[in-house]
Amino acid sequence: MFTLAEVASLNDIQPTYRILKPWWDVFMDYLAVVMLMVAIFAGTMQLTKDQVVCLPVLQSTVNSKAQPSTSGKADFTTLETTTGQGEEASMRTVSFGSTPTVTPDVPLSRATSSQYQPTESGQELKKEQKDSSGRKTNLDFQQYVFINQMCYHLALPWYSKYFPYLVLIHTIILIVSSNFWFKYPKTCSKIEHFVSILGKCFESPWTTKALSETACEDSEENKQRLTGAQSLPKYVSTSSDEGSPSANTPMITKSGFKFSADKPMIEVPSVTILDKKDGEQAKALFEKVRKFRAHVEDSDLIYKLYVGQTVIKTVKFIFILCYTANFVNTISFEHICNPKVEHLIGYTEFECTHNMAYMLKKLLISYISLICVYGFICLYTLFWLFRIPLKEYSFEKVREESSFSDIPDVKNDFAFLLHMVDQYDQLYSKRFGVFLSEVSENKLREISLNHEWTFEKLRQHVSRNAQDKQELHLFMLSGVPDAVFDLTDLDVLKLELIPEAKIPAKISQMTNLQELHLCHCPAKVEQTAFSFLRDHLRCLHVKFTDVAEIPAWVYLLKNLRELYLIGNLNSENNKMIGLESLRELRHLKILYVKSNLTKIPPNITDVAPHLTKLVILNDGTKLVVLNSLKKMTNVAELELQNCELERIPHAIFSLSNLQELDLKSNSIRTIEEIISFQHLKRLTCLKLWHNKIVNIPSSITHIKNLESLYLSNNKLESLPAAVFSLQKLRCLDVSYNSIALIPGEIGLLQNLQHFHITGNKVDTLPKQLFKCLKLRTLSLGQNYITSIPDKIGQLLQLTHLELKGNCLDHLPATLRQCQLLRKSGLVVEDHLFDTLPLEVKEVLNQDTSIPFANGI
Repeated sequence: MFTLAEVASLNDIQPTYRILKPWWDVFMDYLAVVMLMVAIFAGTMQLTKDQVVCLPVLQSTVNSKAQPSTSGKADFTTLETTTGQGEEASMRTVSFGSTPTVTPDVPLSRATSSQYQPTESGQELKKEQKDSSGRKTNLDFQQYVFINQMCYHLALPWYSKYFPYLVLIHTIILIVSSNFWFKYPKTCSKIEHFVSILGKCFESPWTTKALSETACEDSEENKQRLTGAQSLPKYVSTSSDEGSPSANTPMITKSGFKFSADKPMIEVPSVTILDKKDGEQAKALFEKVRKFRAHVEDSDLIYKLYVGQTVIKTVKFIFILCYTANFVNTISFEHICNPKVEHLIGYTEFECTHNMAYMLKKLLISYISLICVYGFICLYTLFWLFRIPLKEYSFEKVREESSFSDIPDVKNDFAFLLHMVDQYDQLYSKRFGVFLSEVSENKLREISLNHEWTFEKLRQHVSRNAQDKQELHLFMLSGVPDAVFDLTDLDVLKLELIPEAKIPAKISQMTNLQELHLCHCPAKVEQTAFSFLRDHLRCLHVKFTDVAEIPAWVYLLKNLRELYLIGNLNSENNKMIGLESLRELRHLKILYVKSNLTKIPPNITDVAPHLTKLVILNDGTKLVVLNSLKKMTNVAELELQNCELERIPHAIFSLSNLQELDLKSNSIRTIEEIISFQHLKRLTCLKLWHNKIVNIPSSITHIKNLESLYLSNNKLESLPAAVFSLQKLRCLDVSYNSIALIPGEIGLLQNLQHFHITGNKVDTLPKQLFKCLKLRTLSLGQNYITSIPDKIGQLLQLTHLELKGNCLDHLPATLRQCQLLRKSGLVVEDHLFDTLPLEVKEVLNQDTSIPFANGI
């Protein structure tokens, strides 16, 4: 049995939660406690005093059936049994009423013996009585107990026996239902945060001061502050009145902070009256409220849970009332019992009395009364829940009573919690609304930022990048200065470590802006600004720590061409990359992901039909699942770097449009699968550098259209002749291997323009090398070469020659015949350059204006 303290703990709610308990919930809690007391009282009474007392019902049919048992044979048997057992025999004469009934094998008493043995003499009778005397066993009392126990289970209705336990179970269910929303993990955390924030907002000095400032804003002190406010530069007024974000778009709401000639910056003084400590506390509260709103307002779980538990309590009330009404009359004082033990006691029917019936019936009526009251309150709660839209909450009255006209209306669970608070005290919501206003410490900080970062100062930070575009990089600011959006000729905007970055509608003035960088900067945009970015932005770089930091509006930029994602996208967060996201990027051509993936997120296939370049740079995490690649049939460039690949993935062989493949910095040891590249007719560039490849299979000859082959930083010891059968090869890079010999077949590569064999063990150069007349770049550094043949002069298009780190003692004078070679393109030791004739030096030192093609 539960103790009252143990059961009452189910209803133990923290005192701070009382602001979320309306009067009906409080009243129902008290009713539940009373019902709990009824259950415990009834259960205690039943355990200690519950029993039935039964007496036999005399009927003529019962007596007539009992007569045959008094036959002489039965009598003889009885006497024989009594004589045989002596004093240990038990007297089993049943003498209920005036007519004795003797069961088989039951010894008769003296009265019954004399009645059924009239032929015996008085002397024999006395002798028999003397012989049949024995110890009394009170079997007649045991028969009463036996019948009482049987009839308690047979005759007594089940509801009379289990009524207290049913009441206890129902009450526990009602208590749990009443407080489940405080205990459920997905709601209790939100409720706990809400109550904590609400209490801090209510007691915050900033709240009191801000409201009092509103009440006395027409005072002389305010007028002086307003006069001083008018002297601020006009460019700080950047709020746009155009456009408003829709309810389901991940944009920030438009700021209600405005300036006018008559009443400029009336809200600012309400913040400036705080001291430093109060100001820091207010900033923290604004941050908490903002995050809590973003966390709670997008769902209605608390509301649904509260409605659900109220419906459950109502259904429970109806159920209890229905079945209890049917059983209320079964609790009675008198009951008829038929235990079917006539062979033991000779009676078939007993009339029993239930001593707890009166008390249980009174308790049941009390319980029904409590349940009815409880049910009516549940019905009222349902009426309140559906009478008004509780998932919407308006601060209209607060806006009317104060100068905080920009307090936004809230919805879903946030609105429901505020409705519940209003049942306790509406003052809580009013004081809480202050922290939803844009007139805040954050806005004051923005004004300070705008005052510091003027247009002239920002112009000084604009630079030209490698692509000759105007670029502005802002780092670790409290926000984005409004003057940034006056730089209308800006091409690239980089925002780094600006947690409160907001992009207003003024960005629409930056008509040249096509590239945006968000480095640890979850920027928010207004609706009008988003419309501009959606139509004009072409390249977006997002660097983040967790995927949740990626702004939701990023996935809605339908005209975006290039997307660069750099951050943590481990297997646990793969689904967050964009189940609802990349599908909208209909014009995306280049996707760059630098992360720690274990598989290619399947949602990247949403952009597969139009993606032409995919780059995945892992941090050494093994990329296991690559099946998603098969759907990217239009990908022309694919890079899988530092993914711990041990073989060339078979999924690549399905990419019929692939032109360039880069598998840099993996763990590839063998490339026997290279024969399958013959199906990729458009493959022209293969990069297998920085791996562990030991040899090149002869099947490489099947890649007929290959133009560039990068095998540097591997473990190659030789170059097979098959490599030199690739007639279209224009670039061959085998640097930093263990190659000791350049085969003479290299002369077959008539289209070779770039040959890199730096960092090997080459000691001689074959004369066939100089038949590659189109060579423009020749890297021979860090080898064992002792001399350079004079035939090097045949390479008329040579522009870059690396010879540093060899065993040379002089350079050939024929270098002067390399018309495009200059000293800047000749990488040798200074003493070797001095060995050249003077006229050769003069040729190498002079500038050239001869144009030439500059590409592979």
